[in-house]
Amino acid sequence: MSEFMDVYTRASKSVRAITEVALRAHGLHLGQNLVLAALWEEDGQTPGAIAAAVDVTTPTIVKMANRMTAAGLLTRRRDDRDNRLVRLYLTDAGRALREPVEKEMRALEQQLTAGFGDPDVSRLIASLTRMTENAHALGAAEDPLVR
Repeated sequence: MSEFMDVYTRASKSVRAITEVALRAHGLHLGQNLVLAALWEEDGQTPGAIAAAVDVTTPTIVKMANRMTAAGLLTRRRDDRDNRLVRLYLTDAGRALREPVEKEMRALEQQLTAGFGDPDVSRLIASLTRMTENAHALGAAEDPLVR
């Protein structure tokens, strides 16, 4: 395996694992934090809008929303103007997670970037963003369902 792929794979697995542990402390699964964050910014979005914002498929968001509704974090309501649409809304419990989850994610980010200067972090973010765009371009060429 190339050095890049080896390092990236190990880093990705490590970051995912510690993020899962951090989120579990708040009763969440990986990815549910992204759904919450989207709704913290704009409550009442459709699963399709959230899927586009967090770069996953709509069925993935629907499955997460089912679990999050069962956990008391979300409710679903039909759109007032278009009864075909379902919108997701935060419950008080879902809103209450904002501060502790955001605090946890900031602390995790600080630990992960310890020893990096601000320019290093900015370059890393730009590089990972570009890599994501490249991966999407490759995936779209192979499978139009890949986001």
